[in-house]
Amino acid sequence: LPLLLEATLLRLASGSHHPFYNGFYYNHVMNDKGNGQEKDVYFNGARLVVETPKDPIYSSNGANVTLPCHYHYEPYQEAKRKIRIKWSKLRDDYTKEQDVLVAIGKTHMAFGDFKGRAHLHQASQREASLVISDVHLQDEGKYRCEVIDGLEDESDVVDLQLQGIVFPYQPPRGQYSLNYHEAERVCQEQGAILATFNQLFQAWSEGLDWCNAGWLADGTVQYPIRLPRKPCGGLHLAPGIRSYGPRHRHLHRFDAFCFSSALRGEVFYLDHPAGMTLEEAKQSCQDAGAEIARVGHLYSAWK
Repeated sequence: LPLLLEATLLRLASGSHHPFYNGFYYNHVMNDKGNGQEKDVYFNGARLVVETPKDPIYSSNGANVTLPCHYHYEPYQEAKRKIRIKWSKLRDDYTKEQDVLVAIGKTHMAFGDFKGRAHLHQASQREASLVISDVHLQDEGKYRCEVIDGLEDESDVVDLQLQGIVFPYQPPRGQYSLNYHEAERVCQEQGAILATFNQLFQAWSEGLDWCNAGWLADGTVQYPIRLPRKPCGGLHLAPGIRSYGPRHRHLHRFDAFCFSSALRGEVFYLDHPAGMTLEEAKQSCQDAGAEIARVGHLYSAWK
């Protein structure tokens, strides 16, 4: 047995044998200098390249949006196998992915909330673009387009941003009465979701100035200040987003910053000389072929 093993190793070490072939040739795994520095590994002598737009793609609630993604080989070659395409939605910290869609050839499957709303757009031979129908507020974020050819796996990221409005919300029972989960619920009741930091920062850059602190989607509590003043942290602090950092989602109570998509329609005022109760106002709006406005509608109309 030792002699047989030694003979086998000698035959493998000789330069006369052919490399093992399993559908791919592994080229240049290590460089020739023997210093341990790795080189790129290309299969079949070609590199797979995946390309997506570097600028964000903008959309709005209820619209349809296409996230472009294309791939090719350098140098050019025809694909010899069915390509597998996978789309995932990333967390802001890239620690977790949500499956959106996988496809092989003409067969594809969407997952979770994307079922019935996500499919591939393949107008050209090397296209792997994702179409999302009836865009939801929760769809905003970064998406990974991954192309898999045998053992090669390359990807790139598309940033989907929704056009909309951030508005502070304080419930009828008063200031600082919401824990995180209650803040999520009241935003949903307003046809909105808790805003992200990026959405709040964008609103601040467009002029939002609000002294009360509110929950954001990541569980932090912050507030935007354009004009420093004593009741809002003091005169000595610069304008910007003031942060209390992460707070306990059950115990601590603040207001909420909600995000809703841009207004579709218009807000108009119904005047009644004697005034109206809430139920009378709702009925009057229905009689006018409308619905009573939410807080987000009013902020969107004001903006």
